[in-house]
Amino acid sequence: MNNDIKVLFTEEQIRNRVKELGEEISRVYEGKKPHLVCILRGAVIFLSDLIRNISLPLTVDFMAISSYGSSDKSSGIVKIVKDLDETIEDRDVLIVEDIIDTGLTLKHLHQIFLARNPRDLKICVLLDKEDRRITNVDIDFVGFKVPSEFIVGYGLDFNGFYRNLPFLGILSANELSGGE
Repeated sequence: MNNDIKVLFTEEQIRNRVKELGEEISRVYEGKKPHLVCILRGAVIFLSDLIRNISLPLTVDFMAISSYGSSDKSSGIVKIVKDLDETIEDRDVLIVEDIIDTGLTLKHLHQIFLARNPRDLKICVLLDKEDRRITNVDIDFVGFKVPSEFIVGYGLDFNGFYRNLPFLGILSANELSGGE
C-alpha cells in the first residue's frame, strides 16, 4: 500500500508540529474557551491530536461539506452535508481543516460562519498549498506549507483510502492514474 507514496512528513514531524500548534493556540486563546469546529472527514485525525495539545477548556463540533464543481476543481460553493450541532453565536470559534489549496471552499465556509455571529473566528489548517491559492483567505494557524502535489495520510485520502497512514506522503502519478 505504501510503495507508491513518497514520505513528505514523518509521524514524528507531524507529532512535533501539532504539539507546537496546540501550544500556540493555547497562548492565543488564553483566558477563553475556544469552540473547535472540525471539517469532516479529512481533519478528524488532526483534530484528535490537536485538542490533546491545547491546555485550555474547549468544546468541539463537526461539519461535513461537499464542494460543487468537477472532481478536480472546486467552485468554492459548498453544500453542508452535516451541519453543526451547537450554535457558534458569541463564541470564540476555531475552524480546523486538513488542507487549503485554492482557498475558494474555505472562503465560502468562512462567510457561512461569520453569518452565524461568532465573537471571534479563526482558521487552523494542517496543510497549506499556498502556490495554488486563487483567493485570499486569512489562515491563523498553519501546520505545514506543502507543494502542489496529491497528499495522502494522516486523515487525507484518495478515493477513501490512505487516511490511516501515520505520515503524510505524496501519492505517485502511477497510483493516481490507477496503475499497479
